[in-house]
Amino acid sequence: MAEPYRDILVVDLLGGIGDLIMLLPVVHGLARNNPGARIRVVTHEPGAELVRGDPAVAEVRTPAHGRPGAAREAVALAVAERRPDLAVTTTRYDGIPDLLTATGARCVTDLWRDPPADEPVGARYLRILHAEGLLTDADLDARPRVHLGPGEVARARSAIAPYLTGRPPIVLIPSAGMPVKHWPPARWRLLARTLARLGHRPLCVDPIPGAPAAPIPRGTLRRLAAVLAVLAGESGVAVGGDTGPLRLAAAVGMRTVGLFGPTLALRYGMAAPVAVELQGLTCCPHRRPTAITEQPCWWTARCPLSPAGPACMADIPVDDVTRAVLRLTETTPTAAPAPR
Repeated sequence: MAEPYRDILVVDLLGGIGDLIMLLPVVHGLARNNPGARIRVVTHEPGAELVRGDPAVAEVRTPAHGRPGAAREAVALAVAERRPDLAVTTTRYDGIPDLLTATGARCVTDLWRDPPADEPVGARYLRILHAEGLLTDADLDARPRVHLGPGEVARARSAIAPYLTGRPPIVLIPSAGMPVKHWPPARWRLLARTLARLGHRPLCVDPIPGAPAAPIPRGTLRRLAAVLAVLAGESGVAVGGDTGPLRLAAAVGMRTVGLFGPTLALRYGMAAPVAVELQGLTCCPHRRPTAITEQPCWWTARCPLSPAGPACMADIPVDDVTRAVLRLTETTPTAAPAPR
């Protein structure tokens, strides 16, 4: 490895909580390989909460407003206040790569280049930075980890205590930032009823109308992370689509059951310590694993194959999800890897 960099700027302005979580191994890998470096992160709220207080991160900056150009302005302010020695970005719009390159810093501005369809996004980031000489072999198998303080976890344990029954808790995550990733509401209700009939007490991150699932206390994103960390310690299982909250559950050590439709599980899997990933409609001719935003359904959730909604999500049966959940509740606990 070359001489350590002293000021490192990491830019993730893709907008999703999950996007930032997939980048966390990069942040932590750069910190390990550059002892004493000042690492600054430019990202969006509410994901920014997840890196505030992270011992690897010295500063977190977010766009000042929601109007066009805000992302570029945030990056411009960061480099104007202090020129980085190294800049890494997942973000390629608004001329942000050119803005970083113009600082004269060492820059890696395309973490999306030449992606294989079957390589997880987070693993691809690490492999590219390894090829650039910025990470070591030991960094290649790192998983996302969200750092939480003992006080945060203790408060979450107190809040969640009434919901624990002695059996592995099961958390349902029905919401998704993109409607195309929604599993049909009737499936969520049936899953909750099936689990309740089998003696479980399902919990949910967001309410599921008509389902016997108790909403867990969540508050801020960090509080949700702390609650999920407590549930992970109880051998909990989280069920959800390809969404930020399910990635958050995996990043604090929960076992996960991922429901994948428009995105390919091989590329967008949760990187959980223990996981089952169910892929709907594997033969969909419209799925583009390495260019998901170009799929005809992506922005509108209008499926070319079904007027009722995304056929790929509807293709995942409740029975398959139930079996996956029960299999994970019976799995011998596997310790989540310590943050590196």
